[in-house]
Amino acid sequence: MAAAAAAALGAEEPELCLELLPTDPLLLIFSFLDYQDLISCSCVSRRLNQLSNHDPLWRRHCKKYWLLSEAEKTQKNKSWKTLFKDTYIDLGRYIQHYATLKKAWDDLERYLGQRCPRMIGSLKDSVEERELDAVEAQIGCKLPNDYRCSFRIHNGQKLVVPGLMGSMALSNHYRSEDLLDIDTAAGGFQQRQGLKQCLPLTFCIHTGLSQYMALESVEGRNKYEIFYQCPDQMARNPSAIDMFITGASYSEWFTSYVHNVVTGGYPIIRDQIFRYVHDKGCVATTGDITVSVSTSFLPELSSVHPPHYFFTYRIRIEMSKDALPEKTCQLDSRYWRITNAKGEIEEVQGPGVVGEFPILSPGRVYEYTSCTTFSTTSGYMEGHYTFHLLYYKDRIFNVAIPRFHMVCPTFKVSTTPRETGHDECSVIEEDEDEDSTDSDDYDGPRLVNYSPAPSHCPRHT
Repeated sequence: MAAAAAAALGAEEPELCLELLPTDPLLLIFSFLDYQDLISCSCVSRRLNQLSNHDPLWRRHCKKYWLLSEAEKTQKNKSWKTLFKDTYIDLGRYIQHYATLKKAWDDLERYLGQRCPRMIGSLKDSVEERELDAVEAQIGCKLPNDYRCSFRIHNGQKLVVPGLMGSMALSNHYRSEDLLDIDTAAGGFQQRQGLKQCLPLTFCIHTGLSQYMALESVEGRNKYEIFYQCPDQMARNPSAIDMFITGASYSEWFTSYVHNVVTGGYPIIRDQIFRYVHDKGCVATTGDITVSVSTSFLPELSSVHPPHYFFTYRIRIEMSKDALPEKTCQLDSRYWRITNAKGEIEEVQGPGVVGEFPILSPGRVYEYTSCTTFSTTSGYMEGHYTFHLLYYKDRIFNVAIPRFHMVCPTFKVSTTPRETGHDECSVIEEDEDEDSTDSDDYDGPRLVNYSPAPSHCPRHT
């Protein structure tokens, strides 16, 4: 007996093995695995192969990577694993990008379908892999997978107005950017100095300008960086091009834009998307009147050399609907205090706004657009409007305009030699002295063609 007991104690414990677990715990473990791990498990043994093919396990992956719904599964009458496999065969190279970009496109279509149906109607159907491969062969560069993935969903839009990538309107400047289809983009592929191996993503038929994506790391650009070109106004060499950076990758560029649109960050004005950014804290209330401001940087009217940064702002003035009728008033004048990044202050005052003297009554909203320029990369404005009551014309009061900041986006200076003349400075400092200017002579929106060369807002006091 003692010998038998000793032998039993000395016997090895059976080795723990995943396959020896009951089915339910194994399926629970499998439910946390990614699709690649499930496929690996299917190659281990017959039992694990059977469990990894358990159809409900593939439901999560179909929804996570391909955004497939129960309705689509029912319509196609296929198992979840078959749906995953079929979609992977078609779009597998984009599995890390597809869900993000598909959601962005779906959100954009849903939001604009109710507000700008004409814009949604301009979108083109998807392209095939062979068409994207043909473009790569044509331009001699590889396209990033996130860019290709987006075109597997929508092939840009027709060259129409309004443009999907936003608009801007001042009295003598109008912009509306279209998202280019793949063939038009390939036709605009650049190999000239200053824009070597750059592919246009957008095009504005009014300014002739595009946002470009660098397909290689050349001329000081990062690979797949997205930017606006900014010709050096001080250089005789036309290839000296500075860049205002708008995105580090296609996914970041497109999804951040869509987020601003669908969350209401960019207003919809007259069936168009306007790229004004509103800081929720940029609101001031005086009595029954509230003033809020949104701003936008205009790269097509800005330059790094000479330093000239052009901003437009949209102001909303609203009287509370609960205000008493005798609070009805009229705007007489404006006062601005403009401060650049060096702390230099300029004061501007003048009658009315954009040549008008609006009347505010309970519930009424008045909006207008104006602009300003800075010689520094940032600055801010604040001030007040002067009103008088219509029922008591001798009663005058000021309404505060909240301080709003304007900041130029990141930019890079060209590495191309500038070839300046002997009478020109070879380097222009960004903080070169130049007065900021404010003009309420700008009203919008009017559709007027305008040269893309930088210009100043005329001073108006």
